[in-house]
Amino acid sequence: MTTTQNTTIQIQHPNAHLKGKINLPSSKSESNRVLIINALTQNKCQLENLSAARDTLTMRRLLASDDLELNVIDAGTTMRFLTAYCAITGRKAILTGTDRMCERPIGILVDALRDLGAKISYKEKDNFPPIFVYGFEQERKKIVIRGDVSSQYISALLMVAPALPQGLELQLLGYVGSKPYINMTLQLMQHFGIDAFWQENTIRISPQNYRPTSYFVESDWSGASYWYSMVSLAQEAEIELFGLKENSLQGDKAIVEIMDKLGVQTKFGTNSIFLTKKEALTELQWDFTDCPDLAQTIAVVAAAKGISLIMKGVQSLRIKETDRIAAIVQEIEKFGCDTRVIGDSELHILPEKTLQIAHQVVSTYKDHRMAMAFAPLALLGSIRIEETDVVEKSYPSFWDDLRQVGFSIQ
Repeated sequence: MTTTQNTTIQIQHPNAHLKGKINLPSSKSESNRVLIINALTQNKCQLENLSAARDTLTMRRLLASDDLELNVIDAGTTMRFLTAYCAITGRKAILTGTDRMCERPIGILVDALRDLGAKISYKEKDNFPPIFVYGFEQERKKIVIRGDVSSQYISALLMVAPALPQGLELQLLGYVGSKPYINMTLQLMQHFGIDAFWQENTIRISPQNYRPTSYFVESDWSGASYWYSMVSLAQEAEIELFGLKENSLQGDKAIVEIMDKLGVQTKFGTNSIFLTKKEALTELQWDFTDCPDLAQTIAVVAAAKGISLIMKGVQSLRIKETDRIAAIVQEIEKFGCDTRVIGDSELHILPEKTLQIAHQVVSTYKDHRMAMAFAPLALLGSIRIEETDVVEKSYPSFWDDLRQVGFSIQ
């Protein structure tokens, strides 16, 4: 039975020896994209292995809803994708969410949609939800959008582009972050019959029809990252993770390369990967621009293993479920690890002494990745984690899976 109580748990492991086979959750990044594509085919696709994460369940529920108000709760991807979908399809909707969701900016996407011809107004504060989407008539096909804030704005526009009467010519201004997520979107669109052309910083998509077909969603590499962390911190470990592909579309497959340097060897099987321990480096510098969801996991591993880590490209962490830079600093320092923040795009983890793990309480800030990134520290001692239900957002069976490999959770 999955833990759902919004409470504090105590978690530890008796011997830090891990062995097990884990069925990972499905990718919500893939699931949310194919759900939008399916909606644009009038639900004629055959989708298999969709994520059971709360974000994806929310997307499915709202796509099927006839209500005027669509409450995305805390699902940023759902907010962004539905904003573009409702605007282009003429679906009148008020899009809102939790208090934190309404603090996360959406102005860049709204401006782009307005440039195309969408009618969107802010209900309370400019540039932030809630918003009212109430009409569309395409006025132009060439628009410009910043490439360095959130790739989800770009993916939202790309997925609805084939339905535009004039198509879309999207110029990405400046540095483009999270490129793997944009590539994922375009490759999924191609799977459903759409041709797109990406040359330098311009993506062109002509008016086309999606081709209804089947798609099987891969397991979630973001979810796999926590198992990499556990293998790295364990005394001994043999973990098999099912449903992952070597030629994955997901940007968080970068965990393979990063953790190869931090003490985990990956062997690909037919439909699974095998994780075992290896020697780790003593210092590392990594740019997280293309894989920001791995940042918390890697920060905790480095702190725990005494690895000096320079994290670049972390600017997008400021506008996630919480300010993840501030959250990482606050929680890691509870265990005696020093940090340094340089501007908005660089974070240094400076573990000059062994972490002191003695029943500290980890605050999660209602952020699922905070809970799962810090949980592996229980291999080194007893810790407590607040708000256990936050994992429902992306990995509902997380605590059950930890029990399966011997963690004690009370």
